Amino acid sequence: MIDKGRRRLGLAVAQMGPVQLADTRRDVVLRLLEMLREAHGRKADLVVFPELALTTFFPRYWMSQEEAQARYFETGMPGPDTQPLFDEACKLGIGFYLGYAELTPGGQPYNASILVDKTGGIVGKYRKIHLPGHDDHKLDAPFQHLEKKYFNVGDKTFGVWDTLGARIGMCLCNDRRWPETWRVMALQSAEVVVLGYNTPSLNIHWPEPVHLRMHHHLVTLQASAYQNCVWAAAAAKCGSENGHHMIGGSVIVAPTGEIVAQASTEGDEVIMVNADLSLGDTFRKHVFDFARHRRPEHYALIVDRIGPGEPLR
Repeated sequence: MIDKGRRRLGLAVAQMGPVQLADTRRDVVLRLLEMLREAHGRKADLVVFPELALTTFFPRYWMSQEEAQARYFETGMPGPDTQPLFDEACKLGIGFYLGYAELTPGGQPYNASILVDKTGGIVGKYRKIHLPGHDDHKLDAPFQHLEKKYFNVGDKTFGVWDTLGARIGMCLCNDRRWPETWRVMALQSAEVVVLGYNTPSLNIHWPEPVHLRMHHHLVTLQASAYQNCVWAAAAAKCGSENGHHMIGGSVIVAPTGEIVAQASTEGDEVIMVNADLSLGDTFRKHVFDFARHRRPEHYALIVDRIGPGEPLR
């Protein structure tokens, strides 16, 4: 029997299969619309789409800044190609999170995400902080990972927004691996953290076993959800994009650290949970009671140093 006194959020993740170089924005938006409708049919309040959802993962290719921005960046949101997604969200009364490449009016490029409410209005924006990869052309690599070339580091910290009856934070892909990401949002009383990712199956820097890519993805989300008393909803773009494979593993993780829903394919797939937002309260009260137990006077090294140094004396 459902306790009607509990606060609940219909939380859906819309995993995407590959987006090929030849696919148009219109092609992609049609796929997003189909999954938005499916999520609505399953009574979701919020659907999480992947990072850089509108295009192939273009940072794997070397090109000029001008070419990248002309082909892959959005100068406005919504734009002509994405407006139907906003219109349908408003019509159905469902919110969404969407990752995309943003070019600001001042010409600044970001790997960005937005949070949209049930009226189709943008209520929050995040710009990726932990940019992975490199900015030089690695001629011997099987592909490039050029986020540091094509994007600026995000200009604001991790935000949290009161919307859809919950307190929701956002991040993107590599951000999920850094504990600071989650703790900054938890200190703003986040209840849900949503994110999209594009994670290559092949590590270009060392011969990392493929199974570890998925293991690290899942264990990071599980530990971070538990240690910060939040629901975590992570959406992949996955499968083989023009011969370049990315992991799937889209998941919803409860504040217990348990995976409560996980995609079983590497294609377009919607997973959904009726998330009990009060579940994190138990852990905030009895385990991670920050106000009682945190000791920030002993954590100064975390912000004083960027990299490792000598032991403290």
